[in-house]
Amino acid sequence: MNASSNARRRRTVLSAAVLAVGLGTTAFAFAQQPQPTPGWPARPISLVVPFPAGGTTDVLARALADKLSQSLGQPVVVESKPGAGATLGADYVAKAKPDGYTLLMGAVHHTIATSVYKKLPYDFQKDLAPITVVAMVPNVLVINAANTPAKNVAELVALAKAAPEKLAYGSNGNGTAQHLIGTQFQASTGAKLLHVPYKGSGPLTTDLLGGQVAMSFDTITPVLQHIKGGKLRALAVTTARRSSVLPDVPTLDEAGLKGFDIGTWFGVLAPAATPKEIVARLNAEMVKIIHSPDFAQRMQAIGAEPLGGTQEEMARQIREETAKFAKLVKEGGVAIE
Repeated sequence: MNASSNARRRRTVLSAAVLAVGLGTTAFAFAQQPQPTPGWPARPISLVVPFPAGGTTDVLARALADKLSQSLGQPVVVESKPGAGATLGADYVAKAKPDGYTLLMGAVHHTIATSVYKKLPYDFQKDLAPITVVAMVPNVLVINAANTPAKNVAELVALAKAAPEKLAYGSNGNGTAQHLIGTQFQASTGAKLLHVPYKGSGPLTTDLLGGQVAMSFDTITPVLQHIKGGKLRALAVTTARRSSVLPDVPTLDEAGLKGFDIGTWFGVLAPAATPKEIVARLNAEMVKIIHSPDFAQRMQAIGAEPLGGTQEEMARQIREETAKFAKLVKEGGVAIE
């Protein structure tokens, strides 16, 4: 074989190798994309909200459902199933048929409930599959401006200490973030408050405006318009950073409660046995929506920080926060039969 033949042979082998690498790379890239889900969705999808209509979970769910209906070509219907600190809705979805037609708009409350409720009919980490975290919303300490004469956190603490267990704070239910924040607030300040649990932000906000409860640690979304209207007074946000929609309101850390940092995240989950292809498709569609400029703008207007991420990231967040809140629940002595 002459030199020319050897050169041609080397070029042929090299070309084949390059082609093989290229095909392998293409195959790898294809494998990373959500695979087709033939026949799904063929009918409306239910997005279960474990709180009454009008609260932050409901607002976020409807914003996401609107966009998801367009991208999937099937209606995504928001269905309210409130009760028992958001655990009734979670149990309903955990036991639903794992076919991609029943989803849960979950929240940080579910990682707390695992430790607060001694007996739950489901395992949040085993019976539900994370899809993506949609947004994080800071909680804010608000008081009824007409009935509670405190201008700052120090004055509120003084009022509470002067009349132990007379000053009532409302929460979205036993075992929710608002409940735990209230418990931590009391532990940090030495104040004794009366806890009044509600089924969600809607009824809580109504009673807060009416003076049936003096204060709450609710998320910013349902109380923002009332803060701006002067009916409610914001004393502090519970996260480490100030809120972009309430830039003049200090953090609890700034108000003297060092290290206080609890916010409320919201994310979507499916029954654990839902086909991986469907979960991956839902993740891809939702992340695309969450990162879109119009959705981000809509979130920011209600005080929410749009997130979006992988299934694995959400699963890790659930594990870490379940462990963190288990410690806080034990320290606070919060338990429900």
